Amino acid sequence: MELKGKVALVTGAAQGIGKAIAISLAREGADVIISDVNLEKAEETAKEISAMGVKSLALKANVADFAEVEGMIDKVIGEFKKIDILVNNAGITRDNLIVRMKEEDWDLVLDINLKGTFNCIKAVIRPMSKQRSGKIISIASIVGVMGNAGQANYVASKAGVIGLTKSVAREYANRSINVNAVAPGFIDTAMTQALSQDVRDNLAKQIPMGRLGTSEDVANAVRFLASDKANYITGQVIHVNGGMWM
Repeated sequence: MELKGKVALVTGAAQGIGKAIAISLAREGADVIISDVNLEKAEETAKEISAMGVKSLALKANVADFAEVEGMIDKVIGEFKKIDILVNNAGITRDNLIVRMKEEDWDLVLDINLKGTFNCIKAVIRPMSKQRSGKIISIASIVGVMGNAGQANYVASKAGVIGLTKSVAREYANRSINVNAVAPGFIDTAMTQALSQDVRDNLAKQIPMGRLGTSEDVANAVRFLASDKANYITGQVIHVNGGMWM
């Protein structure tokens, strides 16, 4: 229970990787706020976590809207009196080759994935600075360092998250705020499960470990960075990709 007494906020946590992260933090004793645009599913996840013996709260917020994010953080501080851990997980894809990519699809992906991460960090940095402690972990991606055809918007957003992570880490290291990123490779989620078996097999062949990752693989890295064991780690990107990118 190394996170007992800590308060964590996970965005995009109603399902998938975000839900796995939230459950992993709760297992270690953290009280977890579930943020998502899908309030119904967020409430279901919050109930699951409450049943584990910790506090949980579901909040609806569009991370691309700073006013909504600020209101969400105010509610968290009002209810829990502090915030110790922020996990920026909310993200979307709108894939297409760049010559066919619509401007609105570029804007939407950058607004949620990159601006949303900026908004959440900006909103928590003051309370974390006052308490002179905090852990901020943002979910990047393997494609943010190696690129990927048909994902110019998503790749740009995740590369931006990595740069943002390093800058904020430098700005707030003297306040004992650790800022890191986790970059998943190909993970076995609803998105990859929708692919044909042939495509999934070809993906696995590109991975030295021979398999797609699990949501729990990503959650384990986040949980480590959120713990006191990572107190001397900041500005880093932890790659969770089975050796696909080294």
